[in-house]
Amino acid sequence: MRPRAQHAGTGEDDVLGLIESAVGPCALVLSLWATAFFFDGKLSPPYLILAVVVFALSFPGRTHLRSSAGHMLLKISFNWAWIAGLLLLTGFATGYLRDFTRDALVTWLWAAPLTEFCAYLVLRATAPWLFALQGPRQRAVIVGMNEHGMALAARIRKSIYSRIHVLGFVDSRKASRLPQLSGNSELLAGLDQLADFIRGHRVQQVYLSLPMAAQPRILDLLDGLKDTTATIYFLPDMLLTDLIQGHAGSICGMPLISVCDTPFRGANGMVKRASDILLSLLILALVAPLMLLLAVAVKLGSKGPVIFKQRRYGLDGKEILVYKFRSMKVTEDGSDIRQAVEGDPRITALGAVMRRTSLDELPQFINVLQGRMSVVGPRPHAVAHNELYRKLIKGYMVRHKVRPGITGWAQVNGFRGETNTLDKMRGRIELDLDYLRNWSLQLDLRIIARTIRLVLKDGNAR
Repeated sequence: MRPRAQHAGTGEDDVLGLIESAVGPCALVLSLWATAFFFDGKLSPPYLILAVVVFALSFPGRTHLRSSAGHMLLKISFNWAWIAGLLLLTGFATGYLRDFTRDALVTWLWAAPLTEFCAYLVLRATAPWLFALQGPRQRAVIVGMNEHGMALAARIRKSIYSRIHVLGFVDSRKASRLPQLSGNSELLAGLDQLADFIRGHRVQQVYLSLPMAAQPRILDLLDGLKDTTATIYFLPDMLLTDLIQGHAGSICGMPLISVCDTPFRGANGMVKRASDILLSLLILALVAPLMLLLAVAVKLGSKGPVIFKQRRYGLDGKEILVYKFRSMKVTEDGSDIRQAVEGDPRITALGAVMRRTSLDELPQFINVLQGRMSVVGPRPHAVAHNELYRKLIKGYMVRHKVRPGITGWAQVNGFRGETNTLDKMRGRIELDLDYLRNWSLQLDLRIIARTIRLVLKDGNAR
C-alpha cells in the first residue's frame, strides 16, 4: 500500500502534501513528452494515451521528502521498475510498442526516474518558500497532558514540514499530578477555560488527548467548543498500545480500528507469496550443485542425518519442521535446547564453516516453497526457546503473525547469531515487530542485499 500524503490535521502541511503527491507522476509525464518532442518533433496520440496511463499508475506519488537522497533514489528506481515493466509487458502483448520510436522509449526509461528524482530535490529546496506563501503557521493546543498527548506534541515540533504551531497543553490537574514539562511545553489553562482560551488566542486546531473513560467530560468539552471555529481532533487513549499494522476499517458496516494485524492481507499477501516462490526457485536453481556437494560432505564428515529437522513456531504460532544441513554432532529438538556458542564442541569442523557462511540454511528455501517459511521474516526459534521467551518478553508471539524467514530485519541490524542475554533477545524481537509495522517488498529486497553483504563479511553464526 502506498503511503499517502498526510493532511494538516496530522501535523503535515496539506498544500505541500498535495504537491508531493503530484510531483512524481507529473515528472514522469513531462519526461515522456520531452522525449517525444526530441525524437519525433511532435506529441502524437500514442504518447498522449501513454501519458494518461503513466499518470494513473503513479498517482498519488510516494512521500519522499523525509528520506535521504540515496534512499529517495532507491525508492524512485524501485517504483519505476515495476511501472516500466508493466508498461513494456502490456505494450509487447498488444503490439502497442510499434507506435513508438525505439530510441525514444530507451531514453525515456532512464530519463523518467532521473527527472522524478530531480523534481523531488527541487521540491525539497522550495518547501520553506511554499510555507512562507501560506502565511503564519496554524495555532494548536493539546487537551490532556499525558503520554500520547506529549508524544503528539513532540512529533509535530520535530517535523520540519509541519505548519502546526503547538502553543501548549490544557489540563485541570494539579501540577504534582502532571508529567514533568519539557523545555518547549507549557500548561496554558484548565479545561473549564478551554473555549475562552481558544477564542482569545485565535487557536485553529484542538487535539483532545483524554482517556476514553472520560466520555462525559469529552462531550461537555465538545459542546463548549461548538462556540468556536477551531478544528477538533480526538486521540483515543487506545493508541497508547503498540499498533502493528494499525488502520481504520469496518466489518458488516460497523467501523473499527485494527490494533494488531498482519501486513500480508489481500494484494500484499499475494505479492509476498509470489516473490517468495520466484526467489526461492531462482536461488535453488543456482545453488543446487553446491547443496549436493554439502550433502555428501556432511554425510562423510560425521555420523547422523544430512538434513537436521527441528520443530519451530510458524505462521499463527503453529508448529512447523524447519530444514538445515546438520552442523552438529547432536540433533537436539526437545524441551531443553542449548543455543550454539562460539567454540561449541558440538559443532563439527564442516559445520563451523557452514554456520559462519550460513550455508547450513540453504535447505530452508525448500521450506519456503512448501509455504512454511518466507525468504524474509522473523527468524524462527526452537519451540523450547519460544516457550521460555514468550513469558519474559512482552509481544514476543506477535512476530508469529507472519511466516518466519531465512533472514530478517533483526539479522541485518546486529542481531545475527547467538542471543545469550535477555536484552539481546528483546532487541531482536523489537526489530522483528518493526519489520511487521513497516513491511514493503522494497524493504524485503534491501534485507536480502544486506544479508548477502553480511554473509560475506560477518563471522557470527546464526
